[in-house]
Amino acid sequence: MDHIILGLLLLSDRTIYQLRERIEKGLHMMYSSSMGSIQAAIQKLLNRGFIQYEEVIENGKYKKIYAITKSGRQHFATWITTPLSVQGIKNPELAKLYFMGFAPKQNRQAGIQACISQLKQQYEGLNMICEEMANIIVSDKNKDILYYQFAAARYGRDFMKFNIQWYERFLDEIRGEAL
Repeated sequence: MDHIILGLLLLSDRTIYQLRERIEKGLHMMYSSSMGSIQAAIQKLLNRGFIQYEEVIENGKYKKIYAITKSGRQHFATWITTPLSVQGIKNPELAKLYFMGFAPKQNRQAGIQACISQLKQQYEGLNMICEEMANIIVSDKNKDILYYQFAAARYGRDFMKFNIQWYERFLDEIRGEAL
């Protein structure tokens, strides 16, 4: 979460609510957008001197606007220049699939169908982001930034599409079982 916040603050200074909103819109596949996880990361970044904040009053409301510091930029630059590492397919929900044979037969198909529905919702959200990003006009200075953000959104969308197709084939498979 720390690096996500630093990256978002590189783009612009933000309140904690703006950070959460941005994470919910396009980064929820990578990190939780819960206020607790964001607040914990902000506190950690403040303690390390990687971010700072300015207190302002807007429309009678007290706000903290967070900004990245020079040391935060350096920390982010070090992180972003290290090679990508493959995390594998660690998905705790696969344990349900692994042990699904213990579930009553009537619940198996319903569980898989519910999973497919959730995947389709996530796919639609990511597809919408991809469509929006394809139409954004940015300055030459920010083209590389947008290009790689778009690549991450496309990866998420394509990953969801793969999962949808896999689970739909699996559902067809189990429907063919002698129930």
